Amino acid sequence: MGEKIYGLLGRKLGHSWSVPIHEELGRKGYRLIELEPEELAPFLAREDIGGLNVTIPYKRDVMPLCDEIDEAARAIGSVNTLVRRDGKLLAFNTDAAGFCFMARRAGIDFAGTKTVVLGNGGASHTVVACARQLGAREVVVISRSGENNYGNLSRHADADILVNATPVGMFPDNGASPVDLTAFPKCRGVLDLIYNPRRTALILQAHALGIPCSDGLPMLVAQATVAEEHFGCTQIPEGENERILRLLRQETENIVLIGMPGCGKSTIGALLAQKTGREAVDIDQRIAERAGCSIPEIFARGGEAEFRALEREETARAGALTGKILLTGGGVVKTPENYDALHQNGRVYHLLRALDALPTDGRPLSQGADLAAMWQQREPLYRRFRDVTVDNNGTPEETADQIWRDYCAHSGDEWTEHEHAGHPAAGDLRP
Repeated sequence: MGEKIYGLLGRKLGHSWSVPIHEELGRKGYRLIELEPEELAPFLAREDIGGLNVTIPYKRDVMPLCDEIDEAARAIGSVNTLVRRDGKLLAFNTDAAGFCFMARRAGIDFAGTKTVVLGNGGASHTVVACARQLGAREVVVISRSGENNYGNLSRHADADILVNATPVGMFPDNGASPVDLTAFPKCRGVLDLIYNPRRTALILQAHALGIPCSDGLPMLVAQATVAEEHFGCTQIPEGENERILRLLRQETENIVLIGMPGCGKSTIGALLAQKTGREAVDIDQRIAERAGCSIPEIFARGGEAEFRALEREETARAGALTGKILLTGGGVVKTPENYDALHQNGRVYHLLRALDALPTDGRPLSQGADLAAMWQQREPLYRRFRDVTVDNNGTPEETADQIWRDYCAHSGDEWTEHEHAGHPAAGDLRP
């Protein structure tokens, strides 16, 4: 028999990061397999299937097509891992192990809690089973219709833990949130199964409110390692989860440059692009291309209000990208919505340069302006937006090297609310 098929089975998989995870686990040739519902049964009848992971919307649909279903998976009512062994198609649920790993890693304890689960699909079945197994005293599933729905969420304002098992907020629909966390004043833990973007609107709000939380990437990685154990009938070292998780964080997180007009963002960005092979995305350039005219012409035509509106839209688009270098305008921090857009996938570096060294040519708000007054107004905003401060009074090459060293050392770190919501910068690369 020829080469066995290994991959992820789903309907639309453009957002998936499963291939690099399984490749890191040694599974070369793992691929994405997009099928329409009518193609599911014929495909699963193939004898050359080695091992498959299953995602939305087929986690329950594949069950009648399997020869044997693991007892735990049958109890959950959802499967996500298939293996052909001795001619039979066997089904397992490795999402449960992944979810427990994610919750434990985030320090979220379900014992004695009221847990609210958003969504009633296959992933929701797994979350409900895990929450009960971990000791939740009550688990409530919220769906679009039925007894508990988004129209009567107020009856569950006493929830202790909230889990999002819906695709709301997932790329490319970044910025959407299924609920407002202020409706749950007792909430002390938020888990979002979405992993792209790294920080959904729900996770960003949890950070801002100081609620322990996690995105879904730890779950994705951990369930993949258990799936590979089924594929290969072998045990994978426990440390692989953290190694792969950190690697993915570093490969996908954006490097975001902010700072006063003329502080060197374009120059440093070009050097970082050359050093890393990443694309440098100039948001001001994108604004000009969209408007069909230069930035000064936009200001002359519609004033700062028109420019900020365009900037907000283009910042949202750029912030949804991953693994890029994002170059912002000096006033990007003046629009509060840009904070979430830049932080959803990014580590934000604030370039500092002496005011008397800042050029003003071609910069509508800098020409004839009191730069000291501008700095005094914007400094608190830069402080809120930034993760790291970087001194850029030396050579551009030195600054680019400092940023890249910091990024390699810390981009995989977990991001805590204390470091970002109006507190001092998480790091400082000034001499």
